Order: sequence, then structure tokens, then C-alpha cells
Amino acid sequence: MAAVIAMAQSLPAPEAAHETVRLLLGLALHANGRDSEAAACFRRLVQEYPAVPDYWNNLAITAQLSGALAEAGQAFGQALKLSPGNAQFHHNHGLLLARQGRWREARQCQFDAVEHAPGFIDARLQGALACHVCGDLPGEEAMLQDVAHWPPQPAEQALSLATMLSARGEQSVAFDLLDKAILSRGEEGLFHAWRITAMRASLHERGNRLDKARAELALLPLDAIAALPAGHEPVRCRIWSVRATLLAREGEHGDAADLWQYVLDHAPLAELRVAAAFGLAAARDKLRQHKQAWEALQLAHVLQCEGVRHIVPHLLDEHAQSLPMAGHRVTRRAHDAWSALPAPRAGQSPVFVVGFPRSGTTLLEQMIDAHPDFRSMDERAFIYDLIERMEHVGQAYPDDLATLQADETRMLREAYDGMVAGVLPGLGHARLVDKNPLNMLSLPMMARLYPEARFILCLRHPCDVLLSCYMLPFRSPSFMTLCSSLPRLARGYVQAFEQWLSHVEVFAPRVLEWRYESVVSRFDEHIARLGGFLGIEDTAPLARFAEHAKAKGYISTPSYAQVTQGIHRNAVGRWQAYREHFEPVLPILRPMMERLGYEA
Repeated sequence: MAAVIAMAQSLPAPEAAHETVRLLLGLALHANGRDSEAAACFRRLVQEYPAVPDYWNNLAITAQLSGALAEAGQAFGQALKLSPGNAQFHHNHGLLLARQGRWREARQCQFDAVEHAPGFIDARLQGALACHVCGDLPGEEAMLQDVAHWPPQPAEQALSLATMLSARGEQSVAFDLLDKAILSRGEEGLFHAWRITAMRASLHERGNRLDKARAELALLPLDAIAALPAGHEPVRCRIWSVRATLLAREGEHGDAADLWQYVLDHAPLAELRVAAAFGLAAARDKLRQHKQAWEALQLAHVLQCEGVRHIVPHLLDEHAQSLPMAGHRVTRRAHDAWSALPAPRAGQSPVFVVGFPRSGTTLLEQMIDAHPDFRSMDERAFIYDLIERMEHVGQAYPDDLATLQADETRMLREAYDGMVAGVLPGLGHARLVDKNPLNMLSLPMMARLYPEARFILCLRHPCDVLLSCYMLPFRSPSFMTLCSSLPRLARGYVQAFEQWLSHVEVFAPRVLEWRYESVVSRFDEHIARLGGFLGIEDTAPLARFAEHAKAKGYISTPSYAQVTQGIHRNAVGRWQAYREHFEPVLPILRPMMERLGYEA
């Protein structure tokens, strides 16, 4: 390459302007990392040969690498205008947009690339990453289709895939990709090997396999990692984050806080700093350092909202509607117009576990799942998928539920059964437990398809619920912004329950209220009530839910660690330590608290 550069630059000016020579010179300069000079070559080429799309693409790449991002974006636009079906151009443009934090546009670019080249794995990977950041779970799933059969990936890509697959519960595939990861030589390969070991520890921790997580971390040369020079903070901070998580699981909250603070102070990557701020807040809370915990929480939400700004900026408005489904209502008069349709009996209908997030739904789900006659499918948005199916064919939800015909409700139930079979292929005669807290906002759909179904509404003191939500880094951008402040959370909570209570009056579903505080204080009594409600004669398995959760391994919700610890009172009244921050929102909550039987 150096010889090509020297030859091209030694030619007389007229010869140096030759198209092929200038192209070779630009490519050689780019290969040698001299992208500013390469961009100058391609800039000249597009001026002289503006109809050649590859020259525009080359200009875009080299301009991006030399820091001229605006010019790079314009050049990609011109390349795609000349060659709209070029998957590589769409992919390259998506990489630029991702670098700029414009994740929704980046996602679309990768979608376009895959549309033109379905087997383009790099585009699928980058599309999945963009979907992951945007909270687009269906898009992520589509991009990762057949990921288990992809060829071995370079270490960085394998680590990214493992992160996404872990969040989806596909841990075995994640381990396999890490085992097959292609490591480069030298220092970079060593760092990637360390990160892969740390990722394996993280996967084991996420699956409640703490002994295996500790064994993986023991393989890392922690002293050598601590001694790395300042330029290697991304490596150190990723590994320290895993260590901090495991220390917190072991009750070493002081040591965990120190590591989280280090990551917060030194991590160059925004996602690491967000996780560190939330982790630090949780550790300070456990240490009863409530002032410092609240300060860390406020910082965590500021950092998180900065990431949302490029994804769904309209949701950052304090009064934006983060729970749009809460605005859908069916009145008594509208329900009176519903025709009676054939429907499954109670025993052939799912058991729906609902309630505002962080109200104890995961704990209850694991209790019921521990009984051999019931099976849960972790948290799925299948009811919302059915609503989207209606809207996709031009039917308005919930208004057009009234005009559905028997064959239409049958097809919706079949679609639901198909989605369930995809995650629980061996359900057989066991009754399905569909636990999704915010299904409480879609009661009309559930009541239309399964009018005999049993519903269990999980309740917990609203202030404890809000505090728990505020302390967690949710993935969904809409819920992320909903939880970004207590006033927004309080309004969302009230809106959700106003809709639920209104619909309960309209549909009169069979509902059992499962109040967290009462269950903690009178566990055996409530286990008996639950068994009676679900027709369970032998309730002994329900009481062994903690052991069941440990054996189950991966649980998708943030409660994956708590449900393995059994019933305890530590989470009751936790909000009182932060009462000064709740005083301004109590007027918003108080009327609903009184309706639900709680006091401030």
C-alpha cells in the first residue's frame, strides 16, 4: 500500500488526476489510516465523476472516519440516490447514524439492507442492536432469526449478540456464540478473551447460577486488569460492572458501590454509566445511605433520558403519554352492544396475572408455575400483538371488538395459541399462566376472547411500587421515560388503575386481588385462597416457589434475583426512607390509594 501511495503521488499532475490512479490512491490511503487524505481523493473523484455511486460511498466512509460526519451523511445520501438497492450502502449509512446516536434511522437503514440482502449477517446484527436500543423487541427478534446457525463471529460482535440474547432468555445460544468467537491476536485478543469470560459470568448470574458465575470471574487476572493504563477503561469498566453485580448478589454492597462509582466516574460509554448509576443507587439503598442513593438515581435518569432523546424525543415532555393504552375505554353502553360469542370455559382459558409493574407479579407467577398443573411463559406481550393484528387489518381497538364475529375471535385465539406454542411447545393439558403486568390495560381484548378466564390483580403499596420502578433501568423507551420522575410515574399509575377499575365494572371479570403486604404477613392463608380460586387441591407446591425459581434458571424480569429468596418483609414500607421525595406526589396518588385500601 505504501508503494501505491508513493507511486501515485510521484506522478505528474495530469497523470495523478487519472480516475483509476486516484481511486487506488484513495483506497491505499484509507487502508493506511490516512482518511483525511483519502477523503480528499474521493472528494475530487465525485466532483469529476458524480454518477459513480461507489465513489460517493467511499467518500462517506473516509469522511466519517476523519470526523466529517455531516459530509459523510450527505455522501451516503447521494450514493443511495444513485444505487437505492445496494445493501452495503444502506448498512454503511446505518453505521454512521448509529455512531451519531440516531438509532431509529439507523434501524431503518439496516432493515433496508436486509430487505435487499436477507443473508447479510452484519446488517442483521447491526439492525438487531438498533432495535435493542430502541426497545423494538419484534424487530430485534426478526433480525436475529436463525442466529444460532450464524457462522462464528468476531469477538466484539459475539459479545454484542450475547448481550441481546441474554436479555431475551436465549442463554444457551449466547454461550455457544461466545465459545465460537473469533479472537484477534495480541493485546486486543487478550482483552476480548477477558470480556468473554466476564460475559459468561454475567450470563450465569442472570440465570441464578452464582457458583458458576464466581468460577468464571476467578479465571480473570483482576490485578492485571486493575493495573491497565487509563486508555483501557472500556475493558476495565465492563469487567468491573460484572464484578459489582455479583458482589451485590452476595450482599457485599459496600464493595459493589465502590466498583459502580469507579465505572460511573471512568466509563466512556453511556450505557455503562447508566447501568453504573442505577447499580450504585441500589447499593447505597441497601447500605441505608438514602441521600446518596437518591442522588445516584437522579443522575441515572438524566443519563438515561439523554439516550432516549435520539429515539423518542417527544416522550421527554413531562406530560407526554407514556401509556397510550390507558386512554382506551369501553363504556357500559358500548359493552351492551357486544354480541355473545362462543368462548372457552375457565379451565381452557389462561390465568392472567396483571398489575402495575413491581407489584409482585413475578413472585406470584413463580408460585403458580411451581404447581405441575400450570405453566407460565415468562413475560410476553402476546395480547398486545393481537391488538396490533386487529389494527393491521383496519379494525379499531377497542371499538371494533363489538363487531367481531365468531370466526374472527377463533382466529385471534389460534394466533395467540400459536405464539404460546412458540415458547411453550409442550404445554399439553397444563393451564397457561400469562403474566404481563400491563395487560391490565388490555382487559377488553382478554374479556372478549376469554370471558371465563381467571384474573389475579397484584397490589402493593403505590409508593413502594413507584420507588421500585424509579430504581430500575427499564429497556422500553416509553416505560423508561414514564419512570424518569415520580410525578410522571404517579400520573401513569393513577391512569392505569382508573382504566382497570372502570373496565372491571363493565366486564365483571373473575378477579382475585393479591395484596403483597397481606401475603407477606399471612402467607399460608393466602396460598389457600389462591388454591381455591384456581381450583388447586394440593397447594404444597405453591409454597416451594423459591426453590422452583432457582431451578428454573432464567427469569426475564428485574425480580429474577428476589424471587429466589422467598417471602420477606424487607420490601414493605421501603418508600418511607424517601418520604420527603414522595410528599409532592402524594396528592396525585392519595385518591387512588384510598380506593385501593392504602394509606399514606
